[in-house]
Amino acid sequence: MSDDNTAKKSLSGPILDPLGGRTPTKLVVFCHGVGSDGDDLIGLAPYFQKVLPDARFISPNAPFQFDAAPAGYQWFSLQDMSQDARTKGTQKAAPILNAFIDEQLAALGLTDKDLALIGFSQGTMMALHVGLRRAQACAGIVGYSGMLIDADNLANEIVSKPPVLLCHGQADEIVPFDFMPAALAVLRENGVSAEGLGRPGVGHGLDDDGIKAGMFFLAECFGVNLQNITE
Repeated sequence: MSDDNTAKKSLSGPILDPLGGRTPTKLVVFCHGVGSDGDDLIGLAPYFQKVLPDARFISPNAPFQFDAAPAGYQWFSLQDMSQDARTKGTQKAAPILNAFIDEQLAALGLTDKDLALIGFSQGTMMALHVGLRRAQACAGIVGYSGMLIDADNLANEIVSKPPVLLCHGQADEIVPFDFMPAALAVLRENGVSAEGLGRPGVGHGLDDDGIKAGMFFLAECFGVNLQNITE
């Protein structure tokens, strides 16, 4: 089964709107990992909402049916694990994600400065690829347990330089931890303000400290007064 004949026409997924019926002044888009769906990461939204109460959070299902199980979605196939296949898969999915972001921003009357991207695993690969190539820089990117795709060509393709936070379990058995410092080095070489947080004993997943780091990072990116944040 190929991505070509299983693509969804448009992305959709669960949404968490601002607290108290407020008008959204920020948009946070979650990008889930391979074989999962939007419901997986929308569970993080209530945590991030504590520091971004005026944000709309949306977690779209990736555009292609997961090709290794009867359920779930993928941004690109992992049947071919080569670097070239990952690059081509990311490039194919990027316009779909970009169109979705544009659509969501337009619907809310917002711009890229009001946007943040949060990815996990394959979703981090997509968030980094798209976020660094949009015409205008978004407020920030948080990537958990992922990697930087096609790092060798970033210098030729980078368009915008939003701040980036990468968090990665040091015991990750799926996407090895070494991908985080490698990504940070390339990002910094290309003028991106990039921070990294390694989590001892954490595998391919998130822990409370990683989530809190992402929360406070995006609060800073959006200029939120951290003194007003409560645990």
